[in-house]
Amino acid sequence: MQEILDCIIVGGGPAGLNCAVVLGRCHRKVVVFDSKSYRNRYTHGMHNYLTRDHVPPSEFLELCHKELEKYGVPLLYKTVTQGRKNDQGVFEVRTTDNSVYYSKKMLIATGLKDNWPTVPGMEAFYGYSIHHCPYCDGWEATGRKLGVYAPNKEGWELALNLKRWSDDVTLYTDGKHKVKKDQKAKLDALGVRLISKKMERVEGEGAQLQRIYFTDGSMTECENLFFVNGYEQGCDLASTFDCSVSRKGVIITNRFQQTEIPGLYVAGDADKDMHFVVVAAAEGAKAGVMINKELQKEWAASMYKKQPIAVEA
Repeated sequence: MQEILDCIIVGGGPAGLNCAVVLGRCHRKVVVFDSKSYRNRYTHGMHNYLTRDHVPPSEFLELCHKELEKYGVPLLYKTVTQGRKNDQGVFEVRTTDNSVYYSKKMLIATGLKDNWPTVPGMEAFYGYSIHHCPYCDGWEATGRKLGVYAPNKEGWELALNLKRWSDDVTLYTDGKHKVKKDQKAKLDALGVRLISKKMERVEGEGAQLQRIYFTDGSMTECENLFFVNGYEQGCDLASTFDCSVSRKGVIITNRFQQTEIPGLYVAGDADKDMHFVVVAAAEGAKAGVMINKELQKEWAASMYKKQPIAVEA
């Protein structure tokens, strides 16, 4: 068997990279696998992160990679296809090029994938005038004609919340009827319109959404659209370890980012429903500290066993 690393980190986003920096500073042998499939890759700028406001994700990653180099942590642009914990309690992962790596601990930080709306034309505006998080992009949409796209999930609450950013808010259910009587009453009370007609397409200029067309031939103006369409795990690696998943589809961990599988940690969007870059980075740091403590404790226990037992004469 080849060298057993201290930790394998799967996921090159803020959670995985921050964990790698913590462990690198602890002189741990770590490797980070990055498939380059980032949830926020279409975003024009990050928000809610002190000193990093409106920094493009690509620039943020460049800064992170320089820190990894400083601490000698290798970043491999490979996709992990398989993972398991073998009979010796060692984590074993296999990549697309059929390489195999081993480690004592493992962190999964592969994030989530949004279920993208299927309305023709929407993809051209994603990250600029179509978004999924008002905390991330609401400020830039202040005072505009805002909409919530929610055909398969309840979107009425998000529609009410958007009144903080604009007086002009519409909830679109795209041919579905997901709004209950009491929810409709709340929408009416705050002046939020409800349009249940089936969408045909959306149009705009450049990256700016402008119009929504419906299958009945009608049209309405909309400048920024926030969608509520659910999400799924960024990869199915955690399912191979049979990790518990919440009803919201995120992996269940304790407050130290540990799963019920000894030595297996999860951090970032994959295990929480607070999807901020700053939160993911913080979870990665916390996981790094706990992984180092666990490794230190195991090392101390092994050294204690090696000590000769003193026998009195």
